[in-house]
Amino acid sequence: MANEMEELIGFLSSPSPQVKKAAVDIVRGLTGSEEGLQSLASYSKTVLPSLSRLLGENKEVSELAAEALVNLSQNSELASKMIEMGLIKTTMDILYKQGCEITGLLVMLLVNLTQLDAGVESLLQVGDDKMQGLYAMKLVRSFCTSSSEKEDDPFGHVGSILVNVSKNKAGRTLLLDPKRGLLKQIVRQFDSTSLLRKKGVSGTIRNCCFEADNQLQNLLLISEFLWPTLLLPVAGNKVYSEQDTSKMPLELGSALSIEREPVTDPEIRIQALEAIYLITLQVAGRRAFWSVNGPRILQVGYEEEEDPKVMGAYEQIGSLLVEGNDTEEGATQTST
Repeated sequence: MANEMEELIGFLSSPSPQVKKAAVDIVRGLTGSEEGLQSLASYSKTVLPSLSRLLGENKEVSELAAEALVNLSQNSELASKMIEMGLIKTTMDILYKQGCEITGLLVMLLVNLTQLDAGVESLLQVGDDKMQGLYAMKLVRSFCTSSSEKEDDPFGHVGSILVNVSKNKAGRTLLLDPKRGLLKQIVRQFDSTSLLRKKGVSGTIRNCCFEADNQLQNLLLISEFLWPTLLLPVAGNKVYSEQDTSKMPLELGSALSIEREPVTDPEIRIQALEAIYLITLQVAGRRAFWSVNGPRILQVGYEEEEDPKVMGAYEQIGSLLVEGNDTEEGATQTST
């Protein structure tokens, strides 16, 4: 005989809309507590497919099902089971169905699922030569064409998905592919007023810079957008002199020659500095950095910085530039 939980899960497939809605509402409520999550986890084989099917229903049912799945996917074991049953494909299909009314919740679900390597590989469609990268390209396009100025920014959390994707080598390779031009589109979103988007962009760039040892050229291809995104957050608040800005590219020099909004979030400043460090580990990266008067910008930014962790990130680059300069000068003298 079915127990109460089995009966409840059975009602998720009821032909009666009222019964189905009542059942999913109870399930959603259970996912809000640790005890409820544990109870549902024991029935994951039946509850997860049932909730997944409800994502395609009308909003009053699909919204509750999506909220339940977002809560359940915070448990890595359950998230792993969702990935195995193909939930990323289901989510993407519904997300891009005309008239989708639960966009923000589906994006949040993808954020949780891509925290696992298997989720990133599923989103990247690894192993499917014809389709590989299509989902990621769709999400980047939505991230870059949707407005962050509205109060509701359902695609804002795509930035967090991109951070997760860029932790994976296949993800970084896709984002850095110059033919697809994805990173160039993503970087430009740093101008958004949304802190969520800014963090997504800075985290994604920082992760992509781990490929600087073999993909430096692809990073520097977008230098007109990359350097302002990395250097403006760590440039301090002062208005720079013409003597300083004359040694910078126009897009950087003009931004630093006027008063501007400071980037108050220390995490973004640290990510920008870590990205610069990864680029300047390469000889060609250091040359590119010197060519935009980068050391002067960091000098000014460091003088104004008060956060000890951020100061540590400045100092790491400072040490590298001093050592790198000595090594390069020595190499030049030797060759001469």
